[in-house]
Parts: sequence; structure tokens; C-alpha cells
Amino acid sequence: MPKRPFLALTAGMFLVLGLQGSASQPYPAGFLAATPWQMDDPNFGGLSGIELSDDGLSFAAVTDKGWWTQGTFTRDAEGRITAIQAQPLRFLRGRFEAPLSRGRQDAEGLAQGPDGSFYISFEQIPRVLRYDTLDGPARNLITPREFARMQRNSALEALAIGPDGTLYTLPERSGELTRPFPIWRYRDGSWDQPFSLRRDGGFLAVGADIGPDGRFYLLEREFHGVTGFASRVRSFALSETGLSDERTELQSSVGQHDNLESISVWRAPDGTLRLTMISDDNFYFFQTTEIVEYRILPPPDPIAGTATDD
Repeated sequence: MPKRPFLALTAGMFLVLGLQGSASQPYPAGFLAATPWQMDDPNFGGLSGIELSDDGLSFAAVTDKGWWTQGTFTRDAEGRITAIQAQPLRFLRGRFEAPLSRGRQDAEGLAQGPDGSFYISFEQIPRVLRYDTLDGPARNLITPREFARMQRNSALEALAIGPDGTLYTLPERSGELTRPFPIWRYRDGSWDQPFSLRRDGGFLAVGADIGPDGRFYLLEREFHGVTGFASRVRSFALSETGLSDERTELQSSVGQHDNLESISVWRAPDGTLRLTMISDDNFYFFQTTEIVEYRILPPPDPIAGTATDD
């Protein structure tokens, strides 16, 4: 997430100046809806991680102050969200009954394994915790020494899990504009860093998922100060040796969406892939918690429309 004092200042200027960025511009192709979400709960806000069920009807979410909730979506015939039902927010526990201690609560990435367990990555103290259930105690995964050298407030925002239970994570920042993002992989009880991902301009990595199609989806955000945020989703073919076949699935104009920080990819009943993303309002009244959804359009058919000699 952007550093909060700076974000507060620039967002405040945004209100005073009455700027609207590019919010009036047409949405990228595949846009379905942006659904505001609010709960009558003093701990609501800062939603930084979301994970949907395979059918897109159930979800789990975590906040960057160490709270979690689970709930359901009601959808219309087109698959658009019409209502959100969620349990009261509860704190994430540490190894025992007590909640995560202050300074160690900054939950960012959320992924659910094939066995139903949850994994959560943290930004301030970079690490990944495993929960059999979100209301249970945490189990620490081994932490590489390299995690401690990641930039403060820019560490493990994105987390994804494959169908075999392999975890993939990367920091929000790579350290330099021209330095690729390191991809870290956890399997068989140990971490390695087998490959990296090209960093493109000012876009920072904030969310990841592996879709039903086996592709690696990366949500990125670019902060433009008083004009707001731009968001982008790239997808890649994932293999043992790296990421390839890069596709830009969507890129929003500055100001179209709020601070999108997490992504979940699922397949709708009509067979299309859907991207569900959630915005982090940073607990500021001038930002919005919303669920933003897109339909992935099929790539152009290079054969379609070509002339034949029949």
C-alpha cells in the first residue's frame, strides 16, 4: 500500500481540488460492475486480501489490521453482485489464542489451498502464515533470510497457490524501477526463488492468483497522487522454469477504480473467466471499499477473418 501519511495528504488535496481523474472514461473491455461494500462494524476497512470459491458465490477476506471475515455474494442472471452477506469481523490469531501482536498484523495476500486451509502473507514483518481455518491458530512457514531485506512497507502483498499446493509470492516493490520482481516459491517445506518477473514502469505488485486455466494472474497498481490510481492485470503461462506468454487482461484509466489490492480468478457458469478484485480504503472516509469485477475476453483468433481460396 502507499505510505498512509502521503496518501492522506494527496487524497485530501484530491477532495479539495475536486479532481476526478479519468473516472468518466469508458471502462476497459470486459467490465461488469463495481459494487460498494460497507458493514456496520468499527473494524471494517483496509480490505487487502480476498479469495472466492470456485463458483464465485462464497468468499473470505482479510484486512491489513489483522481481521478477517467470510461471507457470500448474491448474483443476478448476468452474474453481477446484488448483495453481500458477511460474518462479523474477527481477529487473526497467532500461534495460540491471542490475536496477532501489534506491528505483525499487516495481512495482505490471501490464498486457499486444495485442502481448504488458508495462507496469508504479511507486509510489515514479511512472512507467510498457515491457518487450517481462519478462526484457528496460525502456523509459521519457514522464513528465508532474504525476506527481512525487503523494503519496509513494500514486502509480501501478493500471494497465490497452485492446484498442487505450491505457493508463489512476491514483494510490492523490487528495489529499483528496472529490477524485476523476484518470485518466491514454497513447496515441500522450503522456499526457493526460481525466476523473476519484468517490472514495468511505476506499476507495483499488489495481488496474485492462479486461475482455473492454470495461468498466473498479477494485479498491479500505479499511484498518481491527486488523480488517484490506475490498475492493471497481467497473466502468464506458469511453468517450472518461469512465466511466459504475457497478456494484459485489463488496464484501467487513472481514477476509474479505487485502491485495488487483491484479485481472485474463477470460472462463471457460462464458461468465462472472471476477475474479482477488492479495494483497500486505508480506513479513510474519502476512499471506498468496493468489489470490482471483469470478464476476461478471449484473445483474438489470428485465423478469424483471413481470406481463403475455397
